[in-house]
Amino acid sequence: MSDELQKMLDAVHDGITTFDFEGKETPCIIIEEKKYGLIRAKIEGQPFSVNTDLNILQDGLGNVFVEIVLTFSVGNVSEKFLINAKTDLKFFEVLANTSMLVLNSPESTYGQDNVIAIQLPRPEKAHDALEIIKTGLIPKNDLDGAVTGI
Repeated sequence: MSDELQKMLDAVHDGITTFDFEGKETPCIIIEEKKYGLIRAKIEGQPFSVNTDLNILQDGLGNVFVEIVLTFSVGNVSEKFLINAKTDLKFFEVLANTSMLVLNSPESTYGQDNVIAIQLPRPEKAHDALEIIKTGLIPKNDLDGAVTGI
């Protein structure tokens, strides 16, 4: 395993899941209670939007990581989460289906306590990302398209 791959694996956020939110399976990023509280305190009671970027990183060997960057329009809040798409593909499948994700804390009861729900403004981008992820998870044959000399 390369050093770079190991660094990526070490940086992966481990609070990735899905849960039933108002009758619909929804992707969820669980963040530490203190950080969750700080975000809520900065945005609560204000209208806000969230710019959501999905930066897809792949190595051609079937390893795909997605850096999700959430930038809130208020409170000077920006968060990054690195997700291993190989182990958390379901998260992205559900994201493409719902076009929304939820931030929650480990202390909350899923679907019962307040959560920070983020609606993606362009659902087609989640579908496009899922296709790129699925393609990237297929290891490329070293000989595909290669020119060999005799």
